[in-house]
Amino acid sequence: MTDLPRGHPFRDSGEDVVVARRTPDTPQTRNPAYRLAFADPDFLTRRETRPVRLQLELLKPELELDDHGIVSTVVMFGGARIPAPDRAEHARTETLKGLAPVYEEARRFARLVTERSVAGGGRENVIVTGGGPGVMEAGNLGAHEAGGRSIGLNIVLPHEQAPNPYVTPDLSFNFHYFAIRKMHFLMRASAVAVFPGGFGTLDELFESLTLIQTGRMAPVPFVLFGEAFWRRIVNWEALSDAGTIGPRDLELFRFVETADEALAVIDGWTPVVPEPRQTP
Repeated sequence: MTDLPRGHPFRDSGEDVVVARRTPDTPQTRNPAYRLAFADPDFLTRRETRPVRLQLELLKPELELDDHGIVSTVVMFGGARIPAPDRAEHARTETLKGLAPVYEEARRFARLVTERSVAGGGRENVIVTGGGPGVMEAGNLGAHEAGGRSIGLNIVLPHEQAPNPYVTPDLSFNFHYFAIRKMHFLMRASAVAVFPGGFGTLDELFESLTLIQTGRMAPVPFVLFGEAFWRRIVNWEALSDAGTIGPRDLELFRFVETADEALAVIDGWTPVVPEPRQTP
C-alpha cells in the first residue's frame, strides 16, 4: 500500500491524474466516460457545469493572490486603445493621438504607487490592471519600472489577446466570465483610478460607483483622470439635477490631471457617505 502523507488520510487527486494516464489502453479506458470528472475538459465545459466553472474562476485567482501575500490593490481602469506616445502616429483617430499623454500619466501613477508599495514590503497597494494594451500596459509597465509586482486580469475575447509583457507572470490571470473578473478587480481594492476609455472602462467605472453608492462596497479613494474627457462623455450634473442620483453621489469621486494630484487626493481622502436611496 502506498504511504500517504501524515495528516492526509486520502490520496492526492493530482497523483491519481498521473496514475490514470498510465492505465492500460483498452476500449474502456479510451472512452471519455472513464475520465476522472475533475480532469475531463469535455465534462467541465458542459452547460450544466457552469456553476462549478464560476466557482473555480472565483477561487483560483483568490488562492493565488493569497499565496503571493497580496493584501490590497490599487485598481487601474482605462482604454486598451490609448497609445503610448511613441506609437501615437498610428492611432486610428486624432482624439486618440491627443490622449497619448494619458499613457505616460498612467505609467507614472503606477510607478509612484508601486515605489511606495515596495518600500512598505510589497504586499499592500499592488497595481492591478486588465492585463491588456493601452492604459493597462502603462500601469503594468510603471509597476515593473518601480521594481514591484503587478497583477493582470485578462479576459478571453473573440480576437487574439495576450497579456502585456509587464504583468508579473505569477500574477497573470485569464477569465471567461466578465462578472467574476470584475469581482477580482474590487475584492482587494484600496483605491480606484479610472483613465479615459471606451465601453469596458465605462462599464467598470459605473459598476464600481454603483457598488459604493448602494453600500455593497466600502467607499475608497476614487479618481478620474482627465476632467475634460469625463465631462464631455458624461453629464454628471444632469444626473443629479434629474434626481436619478443624489448630489452627494457626485462626491464619491474626484477629477485629477496628474499622478501627483491623484496621490494627493488618495492620501487626503475623506470617505463620503453615499446619498440615501429614496423611492416613491
